[in-house]
Amino acid sequence: MCPIAEAVDRLAHDSDGGERGAVFTRREVVDFMLDLAGYTPDRPLHQLRLLEPSFGSGEFLLAAVERLLTAFQAAGSVGDLSSCIRAVELHSNTFNTTKHILEVLLARFGVPEPEAARLLNTWLISGDFLLSPLSGQFDFVIGNPPYVRQELIPAALMLEYRKRYATLYARADLYIPFIERSLGLLADGGQCALICADRWTKNRYGAPLRALVAGGFHLRAYVDMVDTPAFSTQVIAYPAITLIAKAAPGPTLVAERPAIEVASLALLARALLHGVANDSLGISRVDHATAGSQPWVLSSAPKRALLRRLEEQFPLLEDAGCKVGIGVATGADKAFIAKMDALDVEPFRKLPLATTKDIASGQVHWLGLCVINPFEDDGKLANLDHYPKLRAYLESHRTLIAGRHVAKKSPANWYRTIDRITPALAARPKLLIPDIKGSAHVVYEPGGLYPHHNLYYVESNEWDLRALQAVLLSSVARQFVAAYSTTMRGGYLRFQAQYLRRIRLPSWSAVPLAMRERLVRAAVAFDLPECDRAAAELYGLTEDESAMLAQ
Repeated sequence: MCPIAEAVDRLAHDSDGGERGAVFTRREVVDFMLDLAGYTPDRPLHQLRLLEPSFGSGEFLLAAVERLLTAFQAAGSVGDLSSCIRAVELHSNTFNTTKHILEVLLARFGVPEPEAARLLNTWLISGDFLLSPLSGQFDFVIGNPPYVRQELIPAALMLEYRKRYATLYARADLYIPFIERSLGLLADGGQCALICADRWTKNRYGAPLRALVAGGFHLRAYVDMVDTPAFSTQVIAYPAITLIAKAAPGPTLVAERPAIEVASLALLARALLHGVANDSLGISRVDHATAGSQPWVLSSAPKRALLRRLEEQFPLLEDAGCKVGIGVATGADKAFIAKMDALDVEPFRKLPLATTKDIASGQVHWLGLCVINPFEDDGKLANLDHYPKLRAYLESHRTLIAGRHVAKKSPANWYRTIDRITPALAARPKLLIPDIKGSAHVVYEPGGLYPHHNLYYVESNEWDLRALQAVLLSSVARQFVAAYSTTMRGGYLRFQAQYLRRIRLPSWSAVPLAMRERLVRAAVAFDLPECDRAAAELYGLTEDESAMLAQ
């Protein structure tokens, strides 16, 4: 058996639900998405084709078949339904279980057993959607693509996916090529309604797929599912529902946080299909949601207008004399990180380490951890012959350290950390920012600590760091991050470098002395309302704009 076939076979027979990215959608959401796409029993569904890329336990497929049979019987039609449905599933046990449920459903609609067997053998495809041959085009593609990290996919299979799908870029999850192929199978005017993690709409790995959508499709509707129980189990990343048509680009209707109730979702679907904004239902219109590979900014119209004005008026954070970085990743924290006073290596081989726990209060309270520094000041890896204590310690943890990917790539340098450590960074003053947080949490570190990999840092040779801290603590800075960051469960944003670099900032030379002093006082006092007021004045916001950002 070839490596690709072997990998597919293992996933089909030996994988669990988590490995396959199986997350099940609630029936209310399924019906909403079918309504939104226009797959409704008042239409001649027996003349149309629907594709379900990964049918799993059949949430979408069962609902679609019910609608197809209802429409067919109501029309009094006779004919062959075998071309109306195609549904793919990789996992063999899941495939067989769902097929049996469909047999019962067809029997309930009075479909004779031989005809039911023929239909199911035609409709259902056991295989990998990304590799299975599919003929013709489809009027509808509807479903919930699997959410699978790359490291869970066999190497041979991932290589084949990369050959076939141009959007499988960087660290993209498996749902990305699922969306690419789904769009590629649409007939002219066809509708693709999918629910999946919203990360691709903003982050780096989603750029090629965003460019694909912008180049030949119409993002008709986007439903942000923040804080909504769309699935039968909780998920960390928030999902979104996208309705993408194979049609000329046009305006996008955006809805946020719908109530998961049958009546309200049915009303929302009708309103979105109507194609106009509706304040009472929380539907806004975005005229240019897609622009090449750029992140989708789908916030309310007033917030988008303010964001664009500030982006036109002020330079990017790093163009205003600041630098954004991330702390050290070791690949084996249990070996490289320990209590400073308990770690028996040469003193100058360890650096005091700042972690999220050290800044949880909003100020630095160092808890005594350090990180081993295996590099010399010139950036070269230290010679362990010169550091007998360090050698003994690293050798005692060799199995863990040498088992890392970075060590296997370069066995002679097995004891290097993933990121090179630059001791001078520890000595410099900086602002420390946790990756995931809900409210403002930007901490001034006067120098002495090296940031851990779950902390981002900002330093500047131009801006006073205390004044900069006040700006970054403000609702203005949060507006930039919120526009470009994905939202995590609990309403938390990702304050990653790619989003921090989106913040616009006046040049320090343009900040009047009185404003400089005001910002510093607000930061030192950790007075968040005053940080907001000072930043609003600094950026020239109106009272209405300030109030809008405070919401």
